[in-house]
Amino acid sequence: MKPLYRDRKKKRKKNVHLVAHYNSISPITEQYRLIRNNLCFSSVDKQIKSIVITSPEKGDGKSTTAANLAVVLAQQGKKVLLVDTDLRKPSVHYAFHVSNMIGLTDVLTRKIELDRAIMKTYIPNLDILTCGTIPPNPSELLNSKTMEYVMGGLSLNYDFVVYDTPPILVVTDSQIMANKCDGVVLVVASGKTTKDQALKAKELLEKANSNLLGVVVNGVENKKGIYYGQYS
Repeated sequence: MKPLYRDRKKKRKKNVHLVAHYNSISPITEQYRLIRNNLCFSSVDKQIKSIVITSPEKGDGKSTTAANLAVVLAQQGKKVLLVDTDLRKPSVHYAFHVSNMIGLTDVLTRKIELDRAIMKTYIPNLDILTCGTIPPNPSELLNSKTMEYVMGGLSLNYDFVVYDTPPILVVTDSQIMANKCDGVVLVVASGKTTKDQALKAKELLEKANSNLLGVVVNGVENKKGIYYGQYS
């Protein structure tokens, strides 16, 4: 029985809650809409179509932020694609309860065509591209010419492409993606991310010549009087 218990516990850790879809009037969903609106205001001089979501360390909430940001962008009537570029520990397929048998890595290695790897979701206007087969060389795949070609095609076909990437202090994959995209959102965890970690993450994004759009503080306690309550 112990192995089964460990498996269930492992799945719970990878769960991504789509609160923006299932509870559209919650204060948390309203915060995701605020992030969406701030992104739109930040793109006055330059159109922002490709957005990288990363965090300093694992467990900061970057995948949850990426998925819910994609949802609220799609709710605005925009055509949105959520891409799992965390090729080491993917989670987008868990959020939408779909298979990860084929995905981005299989497109990059020419095992499948891009249009066959993209999946529609039950959320209007939102498609997803899961990670696919876990590769032995994630950084090389993301830094390849084929990846640039794929990203160019996605930007032409979608209003917004949101890339969920690994923690930036753990591997270099996020720096690679940040350099290729229009903007980056850094997710930090309240009470977990240290000031040094946040500053180091910002420094690495600057070294990648990326466009840091803003920082999302995840997990802030919702104290009475800070957020607006639910309207009904």
